[in-house]
Amino acid sequence: MKYLLLLLFVIMGLYTNAQTKTAVPEGAVSYVTSQNVYVRYTSTEHLKPGDTLFIDQDGKMMPVLTISSLSSISAVCKPLGEYTGVVGDKLISRSVQSAETVAEESQVKDTQPGQEIPLVEENEKTETQAPAIKQKISGRVGVSSYLNFSDSPGGNSQRMRYTFSLNARNINDSKLSLESYFSFVHRSGEWDEIKDDIFNGLKIYSLALNYQFSENYRLWLGRKINPRLSSVGAIDGLQYEMGWGAFTIGLVAGSRPDNLNYSFNLNLLQFGGYLGHEFRKEKGMAQTTLAIMEQENGGATDRRFAYIQHVNTLISNLYFFGSAEFDLYKKVNEKKSNTFNLSNLYLSLRYRIIKPLSVTVSYSNRENVVYYATYDRDFIERLLDTDGTQGYLLQVNYRAGRNVFTGVKTGYRFRLQDPLPTKNLYAFVTLSRLPVINSSVTLSATFLETAYLSGKIFSIGMNKELIPARLDGGIGYRYVQYDFSHSESALNQNMAELNLTWRIMQKLFGSLNFEGTFDDDYSYQRVYINLTQRF
Repeated sequence: MKYLLLLLFVIMGLYTNAQTKTAVPEGAVSYVTSQNVYVRYTSTEHLKPGDTLFIDQDGKMMPVLTISSLSSISAVCKPLGEYTGVVGDKLISRSVQSAETVAEESQVKDTQPGQEIPLVEENEKTETQAPAIKQKISGRVGVSSYLNFSDSPGGNSQRMRYTFSLNARNINDSKLSLESYFSFVHRSGEWDEIKDDIFNGLKIYSLALNYQFSENYRLWLGRKINPRLSSVGAIDGLQYEMGWGAFTIGLVAGSRPDNLNYSFNLNLLQFGGYLGHEFRKEKGMAQTTLAIMEQENGGATDRRFAYIQHVNTLISNLYFFGSAEFDLYKKVNEKKSNTFNLSNLYLSLRYRIIKPLSVTVSYSNRENVVYYATYDRDFIERLLDTDGTQGYLLQVNYRAGRNVFTGVKTGYRFRLQDPLPTKNLYAFVTLSRLPVINSSVTLSATFLETAYLSGKIFSIGMNKELIPARLDGGIGYRYVQYDFSHSESALNQNMAELNLTWRIMQKLFGSLNFEGTFDDDYSYQRVYINLTQRF
């Protein structure tokens, strides 16, 4: 099988669309009206009117908003079709540039709500327009402190986190670019763990060089998550992508991050390839990707699987996304065999019935993923004997009026070994631009039932711009009640929340979040402080 895969990669290499994505700081929906969705940022310097905002849906970036106007820390956006915004939703903006300027404009205009579109780097050179390559460097440095205070036996604690990201496009006006993102975390009183192994604190999430040979050929070297292989995770090594008409072909070879501390581990080799195809019509598209991956540990096969995903928006107001994984290798009692076993299935269908009303249904079936060379024999047998988890989700969103938005989400998840399935129901209503206080208020309720407990959570929160373009704030309250199946005692908690976001200088931002929890026995207070400098 290994040699067949290698032969497949050689054949694929004879053929010639390229894709990558550059994420910028996230924003969050602060409130919604019947016409607009307001998204708050620490800074809108990276944005401009007309930009598209995306939401992460099951690992895929879906376009949902376009920016109509900006202030220094907020964006006024227009929904793309059925998306109406939920306070707290995380939005990501991306710069989009295709191989040809005309094709780019058509692609963005024709994109349907919730449709994934191929994104390529801003430094991509076109044959018809060939803009001058210019160096562009951006990044940020941040320091955060997580403080926990409690009169419980656990006592007090502090955790510090430092982050650094750098994106250098077209270094020295060349075709070479760099992307990187690091974090370093340590806890008070636990410095010995850092001294024993620096990777107990240091996490390298991205560190990759990109070289674009031409419009259809590009190469990455280093650690990077490939958007077409999102289920694989980070890849340490080489990734090569090329285009041939409607097809996209990619090859990867390298290793996986260490299972325990996310360091570099050359014993965990992996290689594979993928083939993508896109069919586009005037008001919709269908995109399919098929990938095969071989993962090893110490030279022995750890896992071999195939991955397929399909996105379809060819029918108006209807969006479909599906993905599946098939295990191709099995080893039981030292006996190796090839197999074709479905290990992961996810299906999602969203339909906009009328403009203010949309319904989403999804189904997932996840089996235990087995790494035959990493796990010991006893653990593998337990995994093989344990049934996977199946689940259903139903979500309904409805705009009830000019400044009223409401929604309900319910889920059902079960395994055959569980005495009872897990059920949950979440409902909310958001009132935006309330008179007098000029702020948005969200009320929500959550009901949860599992084999071990049943619970209720009720909350109310308010967000408001306190000083225009300088200071935003929010307050909230939650009541939590848990009843345990095997105990007569219950847990009742009252929780208070406060958050502030302050633009100190043009590119210097600070934030403060406080959460206090009070139950019948103990009290807990958590404080999060962050300072970020962008450049």
